[in-house]
Amino acid sequence: MEQNAMSPQERRAAFSLAGIFSFRMMGLFMILPVFSLYAEDLGGSKTAPVLIGLAIGIYGLTQALLQIPFGMLSDRIGRKPVITAGLLLFAAGSVLAATTDSITGIIIGRALQGSGAIAAAVMAMAADLTREEHRTKAMAVIGMSIGLSFALSLALGPILNSWVGVPCIFWLTALLALGGIALLYFAVPAPVHSGFHRDTEADPTLFSTVIKNRDLLRLDSGIFLLHMMLTASFVVLPFALRDYAGIATAHHGYFYLPVLLVSLVLMVPLVIVAEKRRRIKAVFLSAILLLGVSELGLLLFFRHISGIVISLLLFFIAFNVLEALLPSLIVKYAPAEMKGTAMGVYSTSQFLGAFIGGVVGGSLYGFAGLPGVFGGCALAAGLWLWLARGMSSPRYLSSHMINTGPIDAGRAASIEAGLATVEGVEEVVCIIADEVVYLKIDSQVVEKAALERRVQQMTALAGSESPDVPGDPQPAS
Repeated sequence: MEQNAMSPQERRAAFSLAGIFSFRMMGLFMILPVFSLYAEDLGGSKTAPVLIGLAIGIYGLTQALLQIPFGMLSDRIGRKPVITAGLLLFAAGSVLAATTDSITGIIIGRALQGSGAIAAAVMAMAADLTREEHRTKAMAVIGMSIGLSFALSLALGPILNSWVGVPCIFWLTALLALGGIALLYFAVPAPVHSGFHRDTEADPTLFSTVIKNRDLLRLDSGIFLLHMMLTASFVVLPFALRDYAGIATAHHGYFYLPVLLVSLVLMVPLVIVAEKRRRIKAVFLSAILLLGVSELGLLLFFRHISGIVISLLLFFIAFNVLEALLPSLIVKYAPAEMKGTAMGVYSTSQFLGAFIGGVVGGSLYGFAGLPGVFGGCALAAGLWLWLARGMSSPRYLSSHMINTGPIDAGRAASIEAGLATVEGVEEVVCIIADEVVYLKIDSQVVEKAALERRVQQMTALAGSESPDVPGDPQPAS
């Protein structure tokens, strides 16, 4: 087998866990483009806009509160029991939302959906089932599945609504959750060993350190504002399409799909420029500016279909670029051994943003109509741009882990000293309990395979006092 290739079991784990994630994400987001219209006259009476927004965003609150505790619980009692319980909670919330005819019942159902917070447990299981050198690939597969699920959900939601209605969409989400449980037990391999992984799980002892990091705090604020704007905008976008653009509700999906597909194509060159040409801060700030322009466009031109099309295209280009760059920036700014904790705080901020976005969007809609929501989102984008301008220029580093096997304190110190002298290695932390050395490296300068060979040689020389061994890493070609 090729040394750098994932094993069949690792590929199976990555794609099956991505499937579980996708099922759940589709269940959460299929109602996003249709719920406001459905809830407008729920139960035969006019529903208060703030309650519509609360029903859309409430899942974010319970998700934010429970995802890290569920991940920690999975360390104690196992991944599969926690993921199973989370998917059953999600299914129960879906059934409640499907069978109620009141906005209160749907709010409770959506809160119950969010309480099935399995994200951290799924990521931890992916770490259990992949070797350190292939873990980033597995996480990339899961990340891509989330993005595709979101795009597909926005297109499918209105189409399914025209065929079967919102209650049946909730029934479908319950079936998707049960399908996720089937995938978990019939497709996901059983981990030989489950343990704590600093690269994917949050360590509560590091929360204060991560939160005090100003650059990470700016990114956490950014993902909060991004998902606040997304959720708030979708409280009112269905009304704009129906009442001003003249697009029948049944055809909203055919409107979103081409806009999303074109935005995905156009965002790729921007991400390449940001990462490959090392212009990430410039592209990042430009995307935030574009986001604000798109919201201003919706504010000024929501009465015209062409204005909505152009504004939404700009919105989704910016949104997709920011969704790609924000996790990359978290990795660049977070200390090598704190990546999991930094990502945990980041994810919590994201879900809180969705919750606040629903509440604020509904409140602004009730108070000032569509202009109030789009204007408020434009101001939020301006605030984010002001915050982001002060972030330091990111180092173009990637996280890398190398398994050391059982080592003592002396060997750990030797490994740290030996790797710290290698050009392109910026941070080295060897954690004896994890049997892993965590690094931040410039992958254009140093080869990962050469680093791994060096660590293997250093750990093999158990009696050696010197870290200077043959096979020093060579500059990357």
